[in-house]
Parts: sequence; C-alpha cells; structure tokens
Amino acid sequence: MLRWVLIFLIVAVIAAVFGFGGIAGAAAEIAKIIFYIFIILFAISLVVRLVKGPGR
Repeated sequence: MLRWVLIFLIVAVIAAVFGFGGIAGAAAEIAKIIFYIFIILFAISLVVRLVKGPGR
C-alpha cells in the first residue's frame, strides 16, 4: 500500500514540475487518502496483535 502512496506522490511531483496543476493536486489527494487508509489499517492490526497476544 505504501508503494501506491509513493507512486502517486511521484506522479504529483512530476506533474507539478511540468505545470499540470490539476493532475498534481489530484495525485497528491489520492496519495494522502491511501496513506491515511494505511495508517488506520496499521493501527487496527497493532490493536488486534496486542489483544491476541504474542504467542498466537
């Protein structure tokens, strides 16, 4: 999932360099949304791991 964030971030930077503001903004927004989804899923997996315990 972080790979997609990096891809969209790179697309946004390249689009911004070439002056495509709309494309850069859209790619940056998509990258932010995917990053937030990753953070939420990571936090959920940590909570589940703590509830289950290390041996299970």
